[in-house]
Amino acid sequence: MSLKRIYRKQPGDLDWDGAVNARHICLVFYRMGRHEWLTAQGWRQMHDAGVGKVIDLRNPGEIRRREHDPAVPEASSAGIELVNLPLEEPGNERFDSVAVPYMNHTGMYKLVCEEFGAHLREVFEQLASAQGLVVIHCSAGRDRSGLIATMLLDLAGLDDRILLHDELAVRGINEWHRISPRKHPYERFRSEDELRPIIAERAAELEKFCAWLGSARSYLLAQGMSEEAVERLEQLARCENGWRPESS
Repeated sequence: MSLKRIYRKQPGDLDWDGAVNARHICLVFYRMGRHEWLTAQGWRQMHDAGVGKVIDLRNPGEIRRREHDPAVPEASSAGIELVNLPLEEPGNERFDSVAVPYMNHTGMYKLVCEEFGAHLREVFEQLASAQGLVVIHCSAGRDRSGLIATMLLDLAGLDDRILLHDELAVRGINEWHRISPRKHPYERFRSEDELRPIIAERAAELEKFCAWLGSARSYLLAQGMSEEAVERLEQLARCENGWRPESS
């Protein structure tokens, strides 16, 4: 099913067919919602754009095709490595008591960083090894993807874009709820009047998180990521002697 005629994209959203909440983060890094929303054409468009890796941040139990997802031949994603790196660890009592029914707010970013540092390090080590464009995604492309995007933007020196990225992600998945053939068990489409305070509250919590984090660089080093890998990541994010799309 193509969403081009019915899903109203946000400013800067990408035209990969079927993609929901898909946009550029910085240099070689991109984000989106579930990869199962992509059509065969969407996978080919990603490949042709230079995407070499898709990192799925969901828990294994979340990864499945749903009734209304497009049927996509396995060959459609040929040439793109799909890596599953969950941000969470089942059975963590502190996280499970707060993430009800799941991680769905910027106010949980600090908790994820405190409890799952090794998981975050693994994601960023994968990002640092990029040889082409990399797409990160979770379910909605909003919260788990948002945490990674926030840290990438910090590494890129683009902190002024963090709040806008979160707002676009909130609006993007909200638009999906407007047209989705599947009723979400916990979320629904929100009117603009409903959405504005949600975005403002998320922004306030995101600013608190960024103040706590200090810098993504220092956090990742504290989690055991090597200086070399962090420098490579910064190069990729900042366009400083790193891989560039035109050099492929």
